[in-house]
Amino acid sequence: MALTVEDFDASVAFYRDALALEAMEIWESEGGHGILLDAGRATIELIDENHARAVDEIEVGRRVAGPIRLALQVDDSRATAERLTERGAEVLGGPVETPWRDRNVRLRAPDGMQLTLFTVLDD
Repeated sequence: MALTVEDFDASVAFYRDALALEAMEIWESEGGHGILLDAGRATIELIDENHARAVDEIEVGRRVAGPIRLALQVDDSRATAERLTERGAEVLGGPVETPWRDRNVRLRAPDGMQLTLFTVLDD
């Protein structure tokens, strides 16, 4: 996945520093610059509009997401959300325990991307 961002430095500070994603590669040239961040193993979840509406309802209480939302598994979704809000994220919903036994927090990153931070709860 590649995100094109308006404020590169602020986005690096948010995703690398606040979210603690490790930089794997950094490049700069006359044509611009970029950074490759290690976000762990990735999956693509395809959902229809009805399911997207249901997830939004659980996490936020209303339909808010666009066609792309990043879902990131973290050790403590509540603490990570607090750290990210200190770095400019806006809480949209949660923390909430989902029917599938995760603790989710929905955020809007400073660049506008919606994030679901989830922590798998023990039985």
